[in-house]
This record gives sequence, structure tokens and C-alpha cells, in this order.
Amino acid sequence: MQPPAVGVSVVILALGPEETAADCRDAMPSRLWLPLVRRVRQPFLGRWALPGGDLRADRSLEQSAYHALETTTDLHPRYLEQLYTFGDPARSHGGLPMVSIVYWALVGKAEAHDFTEADNVRWFPEDELPELAFDHRQIIDYALWRLRNKIEYPDIATKLVGDTFTLRQLHHVYEAITGEAIDVANFRRRMLLSGELEDTGEKLRDGRHRPAAVYRYNPDRSRVSTAPPVGPPRDAPTIEELEGQRIEDALSALMPSARA
Repeated sequence: MQPPAVGVSVVILALGPEETAADCRDAMPSRLWLPLVRRVRQPFLGRWALPGGDLRADRSLEQSAYHALETTTDLHPRYLEQLYTFGDPARSHGGLPMVSIVYWALVGKAEAHDFTEADNVRWFPEDELPELAFDHRQIIDYALWRLRNKIEYPDIATKLVGDTFTLRQLHHVYEAITGEAIDVANFRRRMLLSGELEDTGEKLRDGRHRPAAVYRYNPDRSRVSTAPPVGPPRDAPTIEELEGQRIEDALSALMPSARA
């Protein structure tokens, strides 16, 4: 009957390192990566978990989220937004009941440095996560769902790619967020016809490719993502629905197709 403890956790999403970028037509799409922390006490001793920490009376919620990041990953992302509050009584799995106020952060390559790992901290691609503590897998799935529903907002994309970019770099961001391969020619045509991009007049040599035009989003044509209202959007799936979809996708991948 006692009130639960309250803490903050953070889902940090970053565009993968250079070697994960698609350098040929048949390559896998770019991927999002996130850092996880290995737990050093029960419950779930040795399991990986989201960075997090306790609240303090002299810190705001956002300050507590930044403190949790800085003490585990040495990151201070420019984009940090409250995601949702998770407080199911069963989520502690027999441990001290805990309500987690979860934030999500988007980290550009410059902020993520070279994905350096520290004691009990490791970066993982979002589609190759280890077995996680508590309900942290469901929390990550919810954050990815939110991100994919905001992909068309320029202020979201630029947090990952930067204020200026080539079309190839922007293409990698879209592939990483959607988790799917996107036809390059169709993507370039759609973005150039949208009217949301403007040519900076600069050129940038991107890897082994010839110098490419550098663009930025046109502030007069671009939409700006606003913070959501308190609580999940009406069309948001529940945590149980996200988990069911993840299991269904995994089973479908193991089953032979009807044409086989």
C-alpha cells in the first residue's frame, strides 16, 4: 500500500556509425543505435537496461534526465522530450515498485562521437537488442513508434543529420528511422519536388562519391513538430499491442512464405 518510487529513464537514439551506412545498392539500410547500461544489482543483475536515475528535490524532471545521461553516457543531447510515464505495478518483477518518467533523445553523429563504450555501457543497433531488464524493450518500441510517426517533421530529421546535409545523408536518416530500404531515385525526386529543401550552394564530398549539393530545410515551407499533449495520442498502440506486433513479426520471419 506504500507509494512506489519514482525515477527517470532515457531512450537515446542515434544514427549508426559510418560502417553501417548503405554504400551500395544491395546493402542493408542504415540503422538507429542506442546505448544501454548493464545492471549491477538485483533485480535483473547483469541484464541491459536504459540509462536512468532517481529524482531529487533540487532538480527538475528534465535536469534529472540530463543527469542520468551525463553520469552513464557522457552525452548532453540538444533534443530531449518527455515520452511517457510507465507505472504498471507488475513492471518491477518483484523488486521495489517503480514509476518511470521516460524521456527520449535524438543524438547527431557529432554528439555521439565514435560510439565509444565505457564501463557497463554499450551501444546496440535497435534491431539487435539483447534481453532487457523490466519493461525496457516495450519502452524502446514505443519510442521508435513515436519517432516513425514524426519522420516528416524537419526538426526531427535535422537532430540526426544536422542543419545542412546532402540528399544521400538525408536518405540514410529516413532508412534508419523507418528500418526499411528506400529507393534512392524516388526519394531524391520526392524530396526535391516537396519544396521543403533549399540548395545552400555548397558542395560536399560524401565518402567515395563525387561532390554532392548541400541542402537545408526551407523554414518558410517546413513544418515544425510540437510537443504532444499529456498522455499518448489517441491512435497510439498500447504497450501490449507493440509487444504482440513484435512477436508476430518475429514469427513471420521464421515461417516460410506461402509461395515457398
